[in-house]
Amino acid sequence: MKGRYGSTLLILLAWIFIIFMLLIPMLSVVFQSLSLSLGWQFYVQSISTVYVMKSLGMTILVMVIAMLVSAIFGVAAAFAISKFDFPGKTLIATLADIPFSVSPVIAGLAFLLTFGRLGWLGPYINQFNAWTGLDIRIVFAIPGVILVTVFMTMPFVFREILPVLLNQGREEEEAAALMGASGWRIFKDITFPHIKWPLLYGIILCGARAMGEFGAVAAVSKARGSTFTLPLEIDALYMSGTESAVVASFSVSSVLILLAFIMIGLRTYAAHKASHQ
Repeated sequence: MKGRYGSTLLILLAWIFIIFMLLIPMLSVVFQSLSLSLGWQFYVQSISTVYVMKSLGMTILVMVIAMLVSAIFGVAAAFAISKFDFPGKTLIATLADIPFSVSPVIAGLAFLLTFGRLGWLGPYINQFNAWTGLDIRIVFAIPGVILVTVFMTMPFVFREILPVLLNQGREEEEAAALMGASGWRIFKDITFPHIKWPLLYGIILCGARAMGEFGAVAAVSKARGSTFTLPLEIDALYMSGTESAVVASFSVSSVLILLAFIMIGLRTYAAHKASHQ
């Protein structure tokens, strides 16, 4: 009986935490965006302005690129570490976790101090622009937003598929290689079936993180309507101080929450498939 009461208490505490710390804050944004607005017309106008549409496009662009880069890096690094022995493999696995432990603001400042006008690569970029007549910019431009987002999301795929590959071992790949199979054939027919659902799971986590990134992007993005993502656009609306803009920020936030729930649904599906493969 004591065990039964203990499990019931733990379940109750878990639900209390989920309801009051997750569901109520998220749903309150949606309800506020509808109840405080001046009707559906105002809501639709708020989420369809030029600034919001451009920030939505920027968010999707950055998210897709971050997911692609994270997938390529994650698969390559996890495969190399799990299937080969070479000096520095432990160091690579350790360094890959840096984005998990570094503040997003610090990450943004690091790129600012690297590629900015006063950064150590800034003078070389300026010289290159002078020689070629181009106007290449990294920070306060789209490339900077992409770079910091890729940095913050890089470990997700790597950390999802590395345990799977380590648990799989090397015997199957080595046997296939002895039978004359090519590297691509080994990866396609042996390795990929084991990692396809963890890979998708990691890609979805990467997309969700990229979609909601604020601190790192804010450090390298200053042009509203050009390099702002949805979180920055929401912050700009809210900080403007006017009543209509604050209500509009709630409306735009509801769009971001909807996208988040879609990502959660996809993540749950990928996790279910991964656990039953």
